Amino acid sequence: MKHVLCSLLVGFSLVASVAFAQTQIPAVLNHTMNPLLPGKPIALSQYAGKVVLIVNVASECGFTPQYEGLEALYKRYQSKGFVVLGVPANDFGGQEKGSNKQIAEFCKANFGVSFPMFEKIELPIAQHPLFASLIKATNQPPKWNFHKYLVDRAGKVSAFPSTVEPLSPSLTKAIESALASK
Repeated sequence: MKHVLCSLLVGFSLVASVAFAQTQIPAVLNHTMNPLLPGKPIALSQYAGKVVLIVNVASECGFTPQYEGLEALYKRYQSKGFVVLGVPANDFGGQEKGSNKQIAEFCKANFGVSFPMFEKIELPIAQHPLFASLIKATNQPPKWNFHKYLVDRAGKVSAFPSTVEPLSPSLTKAIESALASK
């Protein structure tokens, strides 16, 4: 009888832990996306509890050199629970014409991008489920490529326009503040 009761309590504890963990996933991270190069779909929920910078990117944009700053941010704060997620989109000025493979090669060869990148969005960005939820959370749709959404550990989202450089004081201060809060 003791073993049955212990098993029930352990089972209940595991179920409660899983239920608690599921409630901690911010709504904006409750999406699954395909990686830039063929592979298994990635649940963005795996980034729950981290500070996440989501950026719509493009290879032929005046802001494309921001890849360098995004990679620097990723390297600087990765060990503290920070991740950059790049999502190519061709919405603005047709500046992301390449295939997923071409985009991956471009990013690696020109900027040494090592942060997670996802497949190119093929529908209007505001209609993509991830970006629709980011827009809803901030009331700020991207106006151009390299618009940035910062998701803190609790799921609060802040938006930064394309003109805000990745290493700018306003963005790095917001990242550091989000990393400091548990």
